[in-house]
Amino acid sequence: MPSEKTLRSSIRKQGYNRLAKVSARTAVTAARKAIVAQDENADVLVSKAISVLDRAAKKGAIHKNNASRRKSRLVQQLNSTRSE
Repeated sequence: MPSEKTLRSSIRKQGYNRLAKVSARTAVTAARKAIVAQDENADVLVSKAISVLDRAAKKGAIHKNNASRRKSRLVQQLNSTRSE
């Protein structure tokens, strides 16, 4: 592939990956804030964050183990606030 085309495609892919990462980060942050505040919508926000993380991993923006680890920590945090 010519270097110009490679550059164009890598810039395009970088944009897609950045969008996926930012949306995942936003969803996880919203879920964490809801968990700390013991909001009733925490379950919904955690499930949304899990979905967004799965999508980012499927697209290759983040590694599947990274997504799995972040999902696990979110659920652990949610369950620890429930037991208290």
